[in-house]
Amino acid sequence: MSNKDLASIFSKIALYLEIDDVPFKPQAYERVAGAIEALQESVEGIYKREGVKGLEGIPGVGRGIAERIEEYIKTGKIKEYEGLREKIPVDIEELTRIEGIGPKMVRDLYKHLKIKTLGDLEKAARAGKIRGLPHFGEKTEQNILQGIEFVRRSKGRWLLGTIYPFVEDLVGKLEDSPFITRAVAAGSFRRMKETIGDVDILITTKKPEKAIEYFLSLVPYEKIWGKGATKVSVRTTEGFDIDMRVLPQEIFGAGLQYFTGSKEHNVRLRTYAASKGYKLSEYGLFRGKKLVACKTEEEVYRALGMAYIDPELREDQGEIEAALEGKLPKVISYDSVKGDLQVQTDWTDGKHSIETMAREASKLGREYIAITDHTRDLAMVGGMDEKKLLRQMAEIDKINARLLRQEGGYGGQAKFRILKGAEVNIRKDGTLDIADETLAKLDVVGISVHSNFKMTKKDMTARIVRAMRNPHADILFHPTGRLIHKREPYEIAMDEIINEAKNTGTVLEINAFPDRLDLQDSNIKKAVVAGCRMAIDSDAHAANHLEYVKYGIAQARRGWAEAEDIINTYPLDKIPSFLKSK
Repeated sequence: MSNKDLASIFSKIALYLEIDDVPFKPQAYERVAGAIEALQESVEGIYKREGVKGLEGIPGVGRGIAERIEEYIKTGKIKEYEGLREKIPVDIEELTRIEGIGPKMVRDLYKHLKIKTLGDLEKAARAGKIRGLPHFGEKTEQNILQGIEFVRRSKGRWLLGTIYPFVEDLVGKLEDSPFITRAVAAGSFRRMKETIGDVDILITTKKPEKAIEYFLSLVPYEKIWGKGATKVSVRTTEGFDIDMRVLPQEIFGAGLQYFTGSKEHNVRLRTYAASKGYKLSEYGLFRGKKLVACKTEEEVYRALGMAYIDPELREDQGEIEAALEGKLPKVISYDSVKGDLQVQTDWTDGKHSIETMAREASKLGREYIAITDHTRDLAMVGGMDEKKLLRQMAEIDKINARLLRQEGGYGGQAKFRILKGAEVNIRKDGTLDIADETLAKLDVVGISVHSNFKMTKKDMTARIVRAMRNPHADILFHPTGRLIHKREPYEIAMDEIINEAKNTGTVLEINAFPDRLDLQDSNIKKAVVAGCRMAIDSDAHAANHLEYVKYGIAQARRGWAEAEDIINTYPLDKIPSFLKSK
């Protein structure tokens, strides 16, 4: 049993209860789901050590929910959940993936049209049956069809942040095996793409049969697609496929290069190799029948007269030409980010306190974080007005003062600093929801769009440009508003936004939260060319989210960004020079 599984069940219970118009309980279950997902330790481990009493120590877990957790640990089921599924037989998770469809809409669709699945929903919408329902209409019906099309396009692909911990853990266990000498995850995973279709793992071993059996003992799978002497393919219980291949050590470099991809990069590389009289394949680089290079990737690229190309760059976007000319970027390294400039706490919709987030950030090697809770207009998450912001600023001052008094600071970092910030809402007309005199007192002002996503490209661009021109607006958070697999980016003239960022000195964020990864790599590359500064932020809403920064770094690398392009690779004393109003 994983925390993720249990959190998912409690989230679905909350949705079912909301459909059933049960008061208060949905919010309680949703809070518990968030708390469980944010835990550093497994719920099962807490129960085995401390029993039901220990479960009650999880934030938001009372006796009743603790007993349901115990029931799940013992039986693999929760009767309340099974009863709700039987009473309201809809695919709640699938239907609520459609942008704009919440629990109440699911209830009405089931009540009036007996819609249970995505297929039912699409059929009813195409037949024009939804527009006649109370509170729906033709526009809603069309939005539903667009949402279904978007979800279907993304089907079969997994968020990098969802799949990464599983694969990282698996590869680590394979490398620790006495049967396996080397294990590497290749394919789109190694290129750190935003979404992953399936996972390719390459290993070297002197005992292929035992290595394959060991792999099968580690991976929870529901189906074996194929199993041979040097390859095994499975469908995991999570729903994605893994292929593990055994490669001879002597050609591992060529195999790793080939199976890393991308297909487009490999085609271009093979074409170039052929133009120079070589043949390149997963078995090596050959001139005639003579094997020229194959042991390492570096050897393969060097033999072709080019610099080594980092996996994140291998998308046939000019990287081969740049490697031949010695003009590849020195992409930002995974250990170069010193601070995190978007962090939420329990002052609004975060799960943990300011100090908890600071301590965890320090453990991860950060030197500073900015607390950027939501502001006034986001009332549903307790958005802060000017008075509450001032109270939070005073609290941060107290924590920073206490930190300075503590010998060694957090995790041995005596100079760790918490910055005062806010994620300020951009209203429909481009004004901000916090007064300028309060914004002037903050160290970091992030601005972002949270509503009215369907504006025309012209109006949305004008709205954001006006907000960027506010003298206190430092960073444009998640600039295009997309949610991968959930919501398209809003219509926006990105070239104009990048130009305005350059003119006004507004920093553009690379939001590292796995379902955002916003900016996209193509827009990062444009910002780099334009000379805009960017910031890689976790957008953490819980302590364990702070590790998400690595996904933002991957995104920056894919966009050819170097450390100097990213302001939070700099020490704290240099940050004010990149912020407009300081």
